[in-house]
Amino acid sequence: MPFACYAKQIAIVIDDIGNHQRDLAFLSLPGNLTYAVLPHTPFSQHFAYHAAKQNKEIILHIPMQAQNDKALGPGGLTLDMPKWQLQRTLGHALASLPHVKGVNNHMGSALTQYDEPMKWTMEVLKKRSLYFLDSRTTPYSQAQKVANLYGVDNIARHVFLDNELSIDNLQSQLQELKTIAQTQGYAIGIAHPYPETQQFLLQALQDLTAEGFELVPLSTLVENKHIQLIALQSAKSEKQ
Repeated sequence: MPFACYAKQIAIVIDDIGNHQRDLAFLSLPGNLTYAVLPHTPFSQHFAYHAAKQNKEIILHIPMQAQNDKALGPGGLTLDMPKWQLQRTLGHALASLPHVKGVNNHMGSALTQYDEPMKWTMEVLKKRSLYFLDSRTTPYSQAQKVANLYGVDNIARHVFLDNELSIDNLQSQLQELKTIAQTQGYAIGIAHPYPETQQFLLQALQDLTAEGFELVPLSTLVENKHIQLIALQSAKSEKQ
């Protein structure tokens, strides 16, 4: 299939959903956003219910141990967990959000660096036919390597949109996301449920469509990833 058929697709994931009722406002943003919902939080199930009613894609935002040992919140996976405990904890989190199509890591700069906990994680995802988004909180993540080993569909984040909340930074990060999408055909951005982010995206998402970008659920990019890579390689070969 020609490369152009997949060109300029963008998926934007809103992380950290579930702690605040105001998170529900993000469901009113235009386009096919994906929402990463924290397990066992005050509004996680309420949000998931309304997202499912609107045919919005949701994934489990599973807390994983960070290098700074920051508090994980409920459902967190840690390096001191044996296999049975990690898999049971992950299973309970998934059972609380039955509509999810995939999983991504909340924090995880420590846990994702180790093969064993990633193997145990991918065993669970493989059995449930769920994909994994590596949030790439560390350049040393082993998550995608292990996911490939276990045959779990996977993909990685390109840009954090709102690591700083100034308009200049939001615009700069969005531009980087668009440049990646133009260069390789698709791009994945992660944002968070800040009021400033909501206000920015309200107009920015409409502008993306007007500029010829296609905003798609994350699962669309996961499913197309291998076709995308082949198409990109073919396009590069033709230019040489």
